Amino acid sequence: MVHGEGVAGQRVDALLQAVPARDGPTRPEGLARAERQRRRWATQVVVTDELARRACAERGLAPPRSVPSSQVVTVDGADVADLGSIVAVALVHSPAARMLLTELESEQEVPETAVRDYYDRNRDRFLTREALRRGVDPYGGAGPGDFLPYGHVREGIARELRRSAGRRAFFDWLDRARAGVVYAPGHEHPGDPSHPDHEHRH
Repeated sequence: MVHGEGVAGQRVDALLQAVPARDGPTRPEGLARAERQRRRWATQVVVTDELARRACAERGLAPPRSVPSSQVVTVDGADVADLGSIVAVALVHSPAARMLLTELESEQEVPETAVRDYYDRNRDRFLTREALRRGVDPYGGAGPGDFLPYGHVREGIARELRRSAGRRAFFDWLDRARAGVVYAPGHEHPGDPSHPDHEHRH
């Protein structure tokens, strides 16, 4: 139930069919437990999509049509590591979630001081190719000519910081939005300790 309105279980079933199960236990009881957890995981993806649809509607945004479940594409491993599998798959599965993330990212203001500070604190990321070839130590012995000028990399840094801030805003929104969700038995969060199969992994 999302704010008192039911979400159809068929949406969870469709996602489970589209996303193959990972290799796991071979014993029957292990397989059953893994499948129960997979259903809980898929429920979180579907709930994230539903919450994002509602948030887009509240903001007057019109996301494109949903990707058919049969066309859900492979999720980038780096996104799974950065975002967790639930949010990473939701962003692939849900046009509304992608649109909301883009909107939140566009709202982030990155002060010039933050951009400059990032440049100054991460000198190793801005060595020139020649300095890298020579094996220059960015924190000892490097000269001004060994670094890409700030003006050349400023936009890229600001874009990266805005992207990170947008993702944080998305997680903050999702945490608040989930407060209005009530889960049917068997569809709780995979890490919810109130059910016997719970687990919490990163």
